[in-house]
Amino acid sequence: MNEIGTFDILGPNMIGPSSSHTAGALRIAFIAGKMVEKPAAVRFVLYGSFARTYHGHGTDRALVGGILGYHPDDERIRDSFEHAKEAGLDFTFEENFTDKEIYPNTVDIYVKNENGNEMSLRGKSIGGGNAVITRLNGVDVDLTGNYSTIVVQHIDKKGTLAFVTAVLSAYDLNIGSLRLYRESKGKMAYAIIEVDTMVSSQVINALRGFEAVKNVLLVPAINLD
Repeated sequence: MNEIGTFDILGPNMIGPSSSHTAGALRIAFIAGKMVEKPAAVRFVLYGSFARTYHGHGTDRALVGGILGYHPDDERIRDSFEHAKEAGLDFTFEENFTDKEIYPNTVDIYVKNENGNEMSLRGKSIGGGNAVITRLNGVDVDLTGNYSTIVVQHIDKKGTLAFVTAVLSAYDLNIGSLRLYRESKGKMAYAIIEVDTMVSSQVINALRGFEAVKNVLLVPAINLD
């Protein structure tokens, strides 16, 4: 049984009328923004109630604000479109009413950096300002951003996880959880590792020193309450 906290009932301190449609949406975009260095363009695909009500509930402005790194109580959310334009961030919204078998408050986010490299994720807002990332670059995952999280993109190859855990041990990082997701045997895989403390750039660089590792992303612990 999952525990229910105060913020699950009351919601976080926030700009906007709905913890699910604004604060939760912002959390998803906040995580996406942290996974790309210097986002230059972003495309949001909205499903279910997100697609039906995103103008009135401010979901669109919250999503853009999240990419910009704003927190739910940041007054700049109201003018996030203007701030994005000032920052040189292009953004578009699409409504998807075709896919019916999907969680109501869901968004796909496609982010490109200045070099044209793109990453994608799918997130769902689950209430009280909370959210879960359920897909990363087409691979099903489970990521909340509640802890400092290291995402290791790698080829599914023997010895990779042993290398990753050895590096974390060498830097005295305690692993709270480690989950592996892969396309199929021997194909692209993601190790999602939650740790109890801050993660330095030295750790990230060390993790990139294995042949099978293609990329390492860091999602800092996100406290948006």
